[in-house]
Amino acid sequence: MKPTRKYANIVNVKLVVAERVASFQVNSPKQVAEFVWPYFETSPVEVFAVLLLNSANGVVGFSEVTKGILNSSLVHPREIFQRAILANSASIILVHNHPSGNLEPSSEDQRITKQLVEGGIILGIPVVDHVILTGPTTYSSFSEKGLI
Repeated sequence: MKPTRKYANIVNVKLVVAERVASFQVNSPKQVAEFVWPYFETSPVEVFAVLLLNSANGVVGFSEVTKGILNSSLVHPREIFQRAILANSASIILVHNHPSGNLEPSSEDQRITKQLVEGGIILGIPVVDHVILTGPTTYSSFSEKGLI
């Protein structure tokens, strides 16, 4: 009896641009909140996204990573950094909303941020900030709180 041949897939990976947005240089968490809020304002559930930056802190991309339930969303480092690598990002800013209106980072927010910061160090793609939103001018920044 002849052994069965096994096959592997040959794959190509590329970035697909869904929409173009105006680029700008990130100078503050407030600026981040104002830019991304339109993507979050109508969501009744938690949405986790990543802002992709070049070496001059210019925005090269923005991507929704996951949508969750009312008060949480599942986030894995592989989905965050996959986008950053494909976009050739020098650094990233994490962004998510709290539909509850509570701006304080939860223990889960702090845990995943720590994990992503550590992953960014290993990959050479620093996590510059993690911004939690409840409105275009109501936000909480991990970097401003000294949590990053």
